Amino acid sequence: MNKKQNIASNTAGKSESFFRTNPFFRVFVREIDLMSGSTIYLFTTLIGPLISFVILLSIFSDGVPRNLPVGIVDLDHSTLSRKITMWIGASPETEITMHFPNQKEAYRQMEQGKLDAIVIIPEGTEKCILKGNSQSIPVFINNANMLKGGFLQKGIYKSLATLSGGIKLQMAIKSGLPERQAKANIQPVKLQQHVLFNPFGNYSYFLLSALLPLMIVLFTLLSGVYAIGLEVKEGTGPEWLEHSGGSLIVALTGKLLPYNILMFINAMVMNVILFVQMGTPLQGSFAFLMISELYLIMTYQMVAVLLVATTANLRLGLSLASAYSMMALTFSGLTFPQFSMPLAAQIFSYIFPFTYWIQIFISQAMRGESIVPALIPLASFLPFILLAVMFLPRMKRLLKEEKYWGKI
Repeated sequence: MNKKQNIASNTAGKSESFFRTNPFFRVFVREIDLMSGSTIYLFTTLIGPLISFVILLSIFSDGVPRNLPVGIVDLDHSTLSRKITMWIGASPETEITMHFPNQKEAYRQMEQGKLDAIVIIPEGTEKCILKGNSQSIPVFINNANMLKGGFLQKGIYKSLATLSGGIKLQMAIKSGLPERQAKANIQPVKLQQHVLFNPFGNYSYFLLSALLPLMIVLFTLLSGVYAIGLEVKEGTGPEWLEHSGGSLIVALTGKLLPYNILMFINAMVMNVILFVQMGTPLQGSFAFLMISELYLIMTYQMVAVLLVATTANLRLGLSLASAYSMMALTFSGLTFPQFSMPLAAQIFSYIFPFTYWIQIFISQAMRGESIVPALIPLASFLPFILLAVMFLPRMKRLLKEEKYWGKI
């Protein structure tokens, strides 16, 4: 029994000695101690990402805009005008919230932001249509918000086109045409529309699949810049390097690993939100998608090293990290096609690792392609890492020389 206890005691002693003497674990444990004693670390690694997930999820929970306010100016006051109003109100995109006796009052309400569209039914509309003549229905749409404007145009046009088709069909049948021939005359060419990859037109799939990963990118970059820059600001760089045995690579690996783990956990939470709660399509390899997320986190951690090494200024580094992260969505090609951008913007879009990750996500989640096409954007992360490695000698100089301490 004593022999077993001695063996166990020796094993525990060797393990404890290993963790104390191994440079990597010394840096790793030191970083965990720093993180546990600061609310800033806690916010940038756990609280901030989770709060951003909740806020974004609540904003886009409906998926598509519904019940946008529409005003009706009915100058005809006929059975047909009431039917037109009813059909427009039945569209899921619109909600008739106001009725006006004249156009002037309707315009004033739109200028105040209380209406997104105005439909004017001219006087004599019913009589004109009963005579077999065409009648224009003016529609004014506030297109300051292009998303709402597009949905309103689609909803109102579909309602009026359906109503117009029904009137034409009834008039054709009354004129003696068989119903089948009357339908063929009204719509001689039918469109068979097949929407691929986002068949529901759901903006949750479209935007959250980019905004949630963008939050991962933002907090990864901020936490990395703060953790590394603080070592220079506080003048604790020599102590950090001493724990790593003088190796900056070991120092960075041990320091950034806790953040890497926490950010990858946030990425898993994001995946649960996207693919389980929201039901975002997942047509390709989930394993490859997870690898790309881990690789994305590592790449932005190296970008954090690059920002600190080049700026030698914690405040400026954090500001650039925020701007660099948020600009990535604009130039990713998701909200505006990359090939339609000016040449300068197209070139600029390639300086963001997020641009390549979006290509991987669409390839694997939406399109269900094989892994092979996604290998090229995955390999595109490597130049960012190599660029940061080139600045490691300068990073080491920042940590060692006193002239850089306390200035950021």
